[in-house]
Amino acid sequence: MTPIKTTLTALTLAIAANASFADGHAAANPMVGGAEMLVERNIIENAVNSPIHTTLVAAVQAADLVETLQGDGPFTVFAPVNDAFATLPAGTVETLLMPENKAMLQKVLTAHVVAGDISAADLVAGARASSDGFFHFNAVSGDALSAQVRGDNVYIYDESGNASLVTVADVDQSNGVIHVVNAVLVPK
Repeated sequence: MTPIKTTLTALTLAIAANASFADGHAAANPMVGGAEMLVERNIIENAVNSPIHTTLVAAVQAADLVETLQGDGPFTVFAPVNDAFATLPAGTVETLLMPENKAMLQKVLTAHVVAGDISAADLVAGARASSDGFFHFNAVSGDALSAQVRGDNVYIYDESGNASLVTVADVDQSNGVIHVVNAVLVPK
């Protein structure tokens, strides 16, 4: 066999082996904040392991939404990172975490949750198929949300028109999916 045929044969075998391996192994779930997110865990179990979601976890606990987000779902959660909460006006998070503001906190948090398992591909397809370039849907709070594609990025808009960039998409959970976002969605 000539050196060229030997090289081509080796390349063909390598490509076939890689394709075979890929067929038998699903892509790994994205890491979030350097933490592994396991598909067999629910939304809460994974969120508590994310070092960039400690404020969100504290808020979910204060709002008594832990049991709900551990439920069967499926849920799609647009999960704001700690830095997103830090950009809110001074004192906002502390005020929302007060027991007397539990209903308001629940409203804010459920404005980040959608019934169903909506992938990034679903968001993109919905936005591209719409006449206005936005995929419109409702959060479980009843608030309107919209997704828009700009370049390679997906943005989620709240009712006030504030945009939140999806920074990590399709973090699969046993009861839905999380999309990490860089801003808090504020209901009207």
